[in-house]
Amino acid sequence: MRSGTGRRIGLSPPAYDPAAPEDVTILPVGRPATVRAYVRELLRRHRRAFLTLITVNTLAVTASMVGPYLLGHVVDELASGERDDLHLGRTVAVFVVALTVQTVFVREVRLRGAMLGEQMLADLREDFLVRSVGLPPGVLERAGTGDLLSRITTDIDRLASAMREAVPQLSIGVVWAALLLGALGVTAPPLLLVALIAAPVLLVGCVWYYRRAPASYRSEAAGYAAVAAALAETVDAGRTVEAHRLGGRRVDLSERRIREWTAWERYTLYLRSVLFPVINVSNVLIIGVVLMAGGYFVSRGWIGVGQLTTGALLAQMLVDPVGLILRWYDELQTAHVSLARLVGVREIAVDAGDGSVSPEGRDVAADDVRFGYYAGSDVLHGVTMSVPTGTRVALVGPSGAGKSTLGRLLAGIYGPRTGEVTLGGAELARMPAESVRRHVALVNQEHHVFVGSLRDNLLLARTDADDAQLREALRAVDADRWADALDDGLDTEVGSGGLAVTPAQAQQIALARLVLADPHTLVLDEATSLLDPRAARDLERSLAQVLEGRTVVAIAHRLHTAHDADVIAVVEDGRISELGPHDTLVAAGGPYSALWHSWHGSRTPE
Repeated sequence: MRSGTGRRIGLSPPAYDPAAPEDVTILPVGRPATVRAYVRELLRRHRRAFLTLITVNTLAVTASMVGPYLLGHVVDELASGERDDLHLGRTVAVFVVALTVQTVFVREVRLRGAMLGEQMLADLREDFLVRSVGLPPGVLERAGTGDLLSRITTDIDRLASAMREAVPQLSIGVVWAALLLGALGVTAPPLLLVALIAAPVLLVGCVWYYRRAPASYRSEAAGYAAVAAALAETVDAGRTVEAHRLGGRRVDLSERRIREWTAWERYTLYLRSVLFPVINVSNVLIIGVVLMAGGYFVSRGWIGVGQLTTGALLAQMLVDPVGLILRWYDELQTAHVSLARLVGVREIAVDAGDGSVSPEGRDVAADDVRFGYYAGSDVLHGVTMSVPTGTRVALVGPSGAGKSTLGRLLAGIYGPRTGEVTLGGAELARMPAESVRRHVALVNQEHHVFVGSLRDNLLLARTDADDAQLREALRAVDADRWADALDDGLDTEVGSGGLAVTPAQAQQIALARLVLADPHTLVLDEATSLLDPRAARDLERSLAQVLEGRTVVAIAHRLHTAHDADVIAVVEDGRISELGPHDTLVAAGGPYSALWHSWHGSRTPE
């Protein structure tokens, strides 16, 4: 079997796609150019901290080399028989001063390295979160929650160590090794050449390892993402799994994902089991050849005993930075994969608009719109419709006809594959997302209460609103009674770990946010369909107050919503088959008439 590079090796990687399980759709992994660009950006942001770290590290390493030089001088004096010139007291004093300076600057190195790592990690988390929040909804729907969850948890955890320690320590190790090699070259140039004999052994081992490690660590991370996705989907759809007796199938899928992941774990462990002995051999080889060759050089009179002593100590000191570099470079291989997965979201095209267009009215229109979630499979086929300002339009039709998709296009959530969706003559796809949200809002069946106070939940829609405006928004959706009854009022903690609000109250909070945001056009995807009938009727009364004076496009799963609309659009197979007011369409005897009579005839009179 072969490694990710196609070369035959002693232990085979798992016999499947090294990038990811074949049937798992994931968010993109950043290309090397994208990762390098992001790393350069981080370095630019923190260049002053990096320069400070390198400076204090240089001073610490320089102070650490005072001891070997002093000892070499003492050995030279003893070898020459000039014991009167030893000045041991002065030598010891200089050594103590150097040791004190080294201690102070080593502390600074550790402190500043940790601070730099934390700052870069904070930047990375913030950058990923900001970019993820701005991703198109369709991208996240296709990838599922498992992959995104594994990136924001596992990949961030893996990067935490790299950012806090690996990057600073690697910088320290490179500077440390360079200074020691320079000092060895100044002290005894022949010993520097001898010490470099170990470099080919180390180079061969590292090349073998690093040609296989990146693809293997990437596959390991993708395998874990697949495990997380399988488990999360099974838990989220637990009732469906139980109802359709899919438990055995889901268990088999999870076990297969776990086997694939652990196979890659074993393979990466094998790679490390080869690299680490090579490092140990190289360390022993450096010291051994310096001592043996140095002894020969002394016997030939090419260098002095003191030079050999200092050179041997410097060679011994090389073991630490070389080990540091290789250890943390290996850590960075794992971190590089996680960084590529996090930076990968930057490669997703997010059309933020060019800001060159702005609406000159409030009419919403779709012109020959075609759209599909996947290439070659359109959901909407040449849809054309117009929604004048202040009009209430109901989209009706059988399940899967494309009503919700059309509603999302009219709300600017998705952009059409061909055709145009415009607001006041301005193409929504060319408008910045923030501008679209100021004019058009989507209200769907999903409502979320964030962890925090009731006030914080409302301020998400309008950060500058005062308490009077927040209470007015709650009053507009008939939520003021239960909100005023709370012990801490607007400061009451809600969400996970706080007050458990009912689904109806959660939807009222969402509607209160809508009142505060104050968009002039609303797209309603049956916002009350998941509530019980009594709560739904109460909330619909609240919703009626919110809709007053606004343009409304309602996706009607229950036809009494359509009955009250100004215009009804019947959507069938991704096309608008009928368009007109309720009475006209019922009298026409077409698809809407059939839907109306079917629904009305099966209703239980209230």
